[in-house]
Amino acid sequence: MSYEEWAAKIVTGDRRAIARAISAVENGEAAGVALLKLLFPKVSPAYVIGVTGSPGAGKSTLAEKLAIEYRRHDCRVGIVAVDPTSPFSGGAILGDRIRMQSLSGDEGVFIRSMATRGRLGGLAPGAHDVVTILEAAGCQVVLVETVGVGQDEVEVARLADATALLLVPGMGDDVQTFKAGVMEIADVFVINKADRPGADRVQQEVSAMLSLVPRKDAWSPPIVRTVATTAEGVARLREALDGFRAFGDQSALRVKRQQEKWRARLLEMLRQTLFEKAVAERLRDGAIDRYVEAVRNHRRDLHSVVEEIVEGSTRG
Repeated sequence: MSYEEWAAKIVTGDRRAIARAISAVENGEAAGVALLKLLFPKVSPAYVIGVTGSPGAGKSTLAEKLAIEYRRHDCRVGIVAVDPTSPFSGGAILGDRIRMQSLSGDEGVFIRSMATRGRLGGLAPGAHDVVTILEAAGCQVVLVETVGVGQDEVEVARLADATALLLVPGMGDDVQTFKAGVMEIADVFVINKADRPGADRVQQEVSAMLSLVPRKDAWSPPIVRTVATTAEGVARLREALDGFRAFGDQSALRVKRQQEKWRARLLEMLRQTLFEKAVAERLRDGAIDRYVEAVRNHRRDLHSVVEEIVEGSTRG
């Protein structure tokens, strides 16, 4: 089957073709790049929603219920669930897909678990390209569930059109467990497991924080309470997310975000390509070991070594 035929199958929503394409992208195969080149002009941009928060906040359950809610409004939904990496195979542990079994029979939902493969930031290396494949396959909404975030893992904001940050009552110092970087990426705050004691306090803390640091784009992030296990509040969450989308469409926010997203993506790909070029051209035949020994013995410094490698790669 040619790449053109493969791409055509993806556009028609062929699930096997979509799955094979995502695997090719994840594994860094030439086929993945060839398909992305063919698919990108065919993409109708989806509404990409990042679902992030600490481990145990209920991200998978909420993503599942949010997908069901969007399906009620006749949207085709893609879910990219980023799982921790297996220390043995390097693949995703697949916990998220197990938890989303209720969606497995819905032809209007495509779920893919991806491994972080050791990458920080809460996302998998190929997440951006997987979103492109799902957009080409006709998904109108793509939910990107990150692995549990820490204090500075904000990469999802560079991919998503909107980011929902989950907070849970009773998890230590609540809002203080999230530092400025993570708190600032939230377009919608979600207090999940809101039937637990302490939900009022979390809401008060978030409200106080928002009053102290207003956003430059004039958007006031709503605070939505949910109980994901029963779907309570999920409809309100969808309305809040759709409200942010409408706000972006009516202002320069959407265009600015797209510019920032593609700029970051372009620079990331340039860094990766230049790195691979340097490794392939300048660090063969044991060269890396010679550089390491020179640095270890203080005959060379790291900055000079890097400059030499980069100069040689760009000159070649």
